[in-house]
Amino acid sequence: MKRISSIDYVRGLVMVIMALDHTRDLIHYSSISQSPTNLATTTPALFFTRWITHICAPTFVFLSGTSAFLSFESTNNFAASRRFLLTRGLWLLVLEFTLVNFGVWFDVHFAVLLFDVIATIGFGFLVLGLLLKAAPRTLGIIGLLIIFCHNLSPLIPFSGVSLLKRILMPLFGPTAFPLSAGTTFVMGYPPIPWLGIMLVGFACGKFFEWPESKRKNLFLRIGIASLLLFVIVRFINIYGDSVPWSNQQSGLYTILSFMNITKYPPSLVFCLCMLGIMFLLLYLFDGTNNAITRILNVYGKVPLFYFIVHFYVIHIIMFIIVFMQGYSARDLVFGFNFGRPKPGSPSGVGLVVIYLIWIGVVLLLYPLCKWYGNYKSAHREMKWLRYL
Repeated sequence: MKRISSIDYVRGLVMVIMALDHTRDLIHYSSISQSPTNLATTTPALFFTRWITHICAPTFVFLSGTSAFLSFESTNNFAASRRFLLTRGLWLLVLEFTLVNFGVWFDVHFAVLLFDVIATIGFGFLVLGLLLKAAPRTLGIIGLLIIFCHNLSPLIPFSGVSLLKRILMPLFGPTAFPLSAGTTFVMGYPPIPWLGIMLVGFACGKFFEWPESKRKNLFLRIGIASLLLFVIVRFINIYGDSVPWSNQQSGLYTILSFMNITKYPPSLVFCLCMLGIMFLLLYLFDGTNNAITRILNVYGKVPLFYFIVHFYVIHIIMFIIVFMQGYSARDLVFGFNFGRPKPGSPSGVGLVVIYLIWIGVVLLLYPLCKWYGNYKSAHREMKWLRYL
């Protein structure tokens, strides 16, 4: 299959941005104690540091669906494509609860099992593999229905304590429940809303087979329309997000309230805004070839490799900083605390240093990703490399 460069460019860009969010999560001094989108405690700089990274997960999930479509079209082999989707989906679920979860928490006891973005993509691949015989248009319509309607899920007419609702709601919204005395399962990325994004991405894969000028024009129109619809729906403030915006103490904070859209689960206005930006990026990058896109291409061709390795790099840097600040191994608290000193302890660094560390992490990963990308290209006979 001939790779679509703009997909790798955009995916590379969001992978770079994603590292900023995880650097802040693990190393910023306030990341354990306060939410960066809590308008009562945040600052505009901290808010937008978090907000800009919202684009990463929906773009990653959408383009996973798109890549699945392009792979299916290139092989023209239904059985092989279904087998690949099912096995890759299962593999991603295994990776999530092993290498990825350990990279996030660094906890040998696995006290927290987090169903995060890798697991939700794995779930999406499993469903997509089962639905592969359906027409892409049909899958796209199903995906749009999920995106536009899943905010109604709290209105499911069953008792809150009913078995059916307890089974269904974790598929639609974040939740946590104990698996044992020492292990908590956290549904961070409820799979149904994210499945909608993947199905739409799969259906949109057809557009990447169009001539460049035609698809660029379409992506521009979709991007602008999505952002306009976002503004309209958000302004009406009745439906589309579980947290309505409100007037704040200043005009700037009112804008922050308007932009404070819900990612967990991805609300309608969240999807309209972030996917709208993604389509504009696809428009801008399509047919582009310069030094910046060539750098982004290195990251975008090996997204899963980058995703796994970057957590380990950031976590090691976190421990170095913690020990430099005078803490010892006995001060570390794992589980939800990432291995930082106990909550309330003054550890971590400020936002300026977070940005410097982020840039350093991205630069450090560049030669690793370039090496691995070249290795994959030179060893296409090693089929297992498709899974990383």
